[in-house]
Amino acid sequence: MAFLLGCGVLALRAFPHWRDRLREACLSWSRRGARRGQSWGRQVQSGREAVVGGVLGQAQAAQAWWQARWMWAVGSVLLLLAPVLMVLGWSLHGPRALDGFDDRVDPGNRQVAHLLAGEQLVPPPPLPPAVFTTAEVEIVRPMLSSADRRWDQMDAEFVQRVLAVFKIMKEEHGYEMALLEGYRSPERQAMLAAKGSNVTMAGAWQSYHQYGLAVDCAFYKDGKLVISEKDPWAMRGYQLYGQVAEQVGLTWGGRWQMMDLGHMEWRKPAAKAAIRAAGNR
Repeated sequence: MAFLLGCGVLALRAFPHWRDRLREACLSWSRRGARRGQSWGRQVQSGREAVVGGVLGQAQAAQAWWQARWMWAVGSVLLLLAPVLMVLGWSLHGPRALDGFDDRVDPGNRQVAHLLAGEQLVPPPPLPPAVFTTAEVEIVRPMLSSADRRWDQMDAEFVQRVLAVFKIMKEEHGYEMALLEGYRSPERQAMLAAKGSNVTMAGAWQSYHQYGLAVDCAFYKDGKLVISEKDPWAMRGYQLYGQVAEQVGLTWGGRWQMMDLGHMEWRKPAAKAAIRAAGNR
């Protein structure tokens, strides 16, 4: 309705004789209302003749206007289309990432580019199993003791990005990282999903864990895992962790509506398609 109203206003501004016709029509309608005693038949006949004459006059005027100003009209249309064509051309130029995520690495960070392009990082030694079964850890992350923490079960390129995050967090920020869970079987994913949305909202094959492209991490300090978000030191670490994860082209769970501060994943195109298909089942 707003578009049609705008078109009508522009048409009245562009064609002065249309305004005159509209004014005359309004005056004619007001006079007809005042002359209640006149015959309805004469009014209808007069109005019909006026309309026919007005339409013919408008057609002739429009034809004359087009012959005199067609170049301006074409130029105006092209000017209005220019922003649309510019946006369309920009959208078709170069690669584009869907889902609001760009997995290209920021070329301005030399350390990140060097880590990903050259040096092959080695996973750290596994932590003692006992650190994953303490009462404090079980309260925050139940069933963590049965999680898979094998680095060789995950995508090799993704592992290098995760290890780059670990290296930067330790060397630049002084945080030692610990892998809580990497690959997750569809059976385990379904079991966690059955516990409710407070645990996970993804069902089997709907998480990047099933494709070896996601990890859950925490901090390791003084021989203990530090997971709690109530710890100011850990909260500061999660913020740095999210920044570094995004620098190496990963998605950080701390930006989600249901925040998962220790989670990061790599949204490779093939895995994206598989997850979408699983979600449509």
